[in-house]
Amino acid sequence: MTEFEFIFALYALALGLSLVEILSGLGRTLELRFASDAGGEKFSIGWLTPLLAIFVILDLLSFWMFSWSVQNLVSVNSATLLAVVAFASAYYLAARLVFPTDPDRFNNLDTHYFRVCRTIMAMLIGLVVVQWAYLLSLPEVRDQLLTVQSVGLTVLFVAMMAGLIAVRNRRVHAILLVALSVRYLVLYLQ
Repeated sequence: MTEFEFIFALYALALGLSLVEILSGLGRTLELRFASDAGGEKFSIGWLTPLLAIFVILDLLSFWMFSWSVQNLVSVNSATLLAVVAFASAYYLAARLVFPTDPDRFNNLDTHYFRVCRTIMAMLIGLVVVQWAYLLSLPEVRDQLLTVQSVGLTVLFVAMMAGLIAVRNRRVHAILLVALSVRYLVLYLQ
């Protein structure tokens, strides 16, 4: 096992648990929706929380892929281990917030969405800042990173996430979440 694989195992475990947390929340929510269809209390999932879940999953996968792509640049030490735990823990917390623990406390998940969206987006923006700070500290990639295209796409990406923090309109949120997810799908399918 290489030093990177040692650290990556912990990172992958935490990110994997983040993915499981989102899927578990979706499962709980679907169970409640099915109960509602079967004559239970009226419950609506809406579009915003599922769109947020898709975006967070895609964002999580992008950081997972990113970490693999920089494996030759990662030095393994206590600081790296601490940084990996902090980074992956922030992702777990963001993922944990996407779906409520008790969806039956809501008649409509859009209520939950607007309670947590700002926090989740702030956390994800923070992770982008940490990623850029790390990359800018590496002379091997700094010049490749500081291109008009790379900076421009990142600024646009962060601006769309910041829009989700600043605006409280359902339609704008749906459009931004779809745009953010499509951005990732285009990047993954290249």
